[in-house]
Amino acid sequence: MLNRGMETYDTIILGAGAAGLFCAKFATASGGRVLVIDHAKRPAEKVRISGGGRCNFTNLYAAPDNFLSRNPHFAKSALARYTQWDFIDLLAEHQITWHEKTLGQLFCDGKSQAIVNMLLAEAGAAEIRLSTTVDKIARDGGGFRLTLSGQEVFARNLVVACGGKSIPKMGATGLGYDIAAQFGLPIEDTRPALVPLTFAPHELEWIAPLAGTALPVRISANGTTFEEALLFTHRGLSGPSILQISSYWKEGDTIVVDLAPDRDIFEDLRNARAENGRRQIGTALATLLPAKLATVIASRLELSGNLADQSDKSLKSLADALHAFALKPTGSEGYRTAEVTLGGVSTDALDARTMEAKTVPGLFFIGEVVDVTGWLGGYNFQWAWASAAACGRAIAERS
Repeated sequence: MLNRGMETYDTIILGAGAAGLFCAKFATASGGRVLVIDHAKRPAEKVRISGGGRCNFTNLYAAPDNFLSRNPHFAKSALARYTQWDFIDLLAEHQITWHEKTLGQLFCDGKSQAIVNMLLAEAGAAEIRLSTTVDKIARDGGGFRLTLSGQEVFARNLVVACGGKSIPKMGATGLGYDIAAQFGLPIEDTRPALVPLTFAPHELEWIAPLAGTALPVRISANGTTFEEALLFTHRGLSGPSILQISSYWKEGDTIVVDLAPDRDIFEDLRNARAENGRRQIGTALATLLPAKLATVIASRLELSGNLADQSDKSLKSLADALHAFALKPTGSEGYRTAEVTLGGVSTDALDARTMEAKTVPGLFFIGEVVDVTGWLGGYNFQWAWASAAACGRAIAERS
């Protein structure tokens, strides 16, 4: 039962990150008293460090097809009602300029702190408490009683915006999933996503010496394909293409890499043979691929001799191997370096228009904690903005 001396709020938002702060902007629109809490010392740290300090805040091509979820239709409502263009308009209001890099990825011209400052300004009507822990949450009549760093407070609405498990050194925990479980909401299995992939020792023997080598590739796994750069590292493979495919790769799967997606290697090698048949096959490969990679592949495929010694059949076989280079990762670098968490609170348990739990009135889940995961390139921030807007507007309408 509510203690009249207890501090009360219309809404308490757990998480002062992208989704939490943005939700506060909308939740305060009708004058409701809103509290945003976070255990971190500074708000929106993932926003601040993202995009190399320039914040890849959205993507020009953001659409439901760019998101993974057990229910691929769930994100449609929120994404349609708060689009990338809406966020771009908000940036203009705050005189934040931006530029497109590649594939629709939008970055600030200046520091990402400008986005953080904008979020704080937009959430200005809300109270924000940092370095605050969530000790206990309980249902209390028509709302929720929380113990925050030892102090009891009450709220009619509780918004869980505390993210997933990715980048624990920044304080990421599984708190959001624990809260969902406490109230009986199902959780889709979680795992690291947008993360570098690792390999067995015998594979690392040839991969590690190539550390720092990068090239554009076409990469495929489980029926999904991306065309972006691949980077060899001391621990395995990284780069945009690997981060993208990591969300679709599962343990035990093979990934297939086209090492020269914009070339016809067979024709290139045939032409090279006609021009100078005495050239070594490995030397010819180095004109099509980075030199260090060409040397390693020549060794792995046991290529030897001059181009003139190679029949059309052998050149075709080599070309096919390079256009469909199969690799079998053993795992990933884990949540330590993962940009996001795949899986989360099941969308079956949430209202797509409001983000409210169907069985627990007043309880909302937004952002990364939900089983909606975007591609690399600003999509996950767009989900944060869209889901936060859907939730915050629903709360404001009830105030």
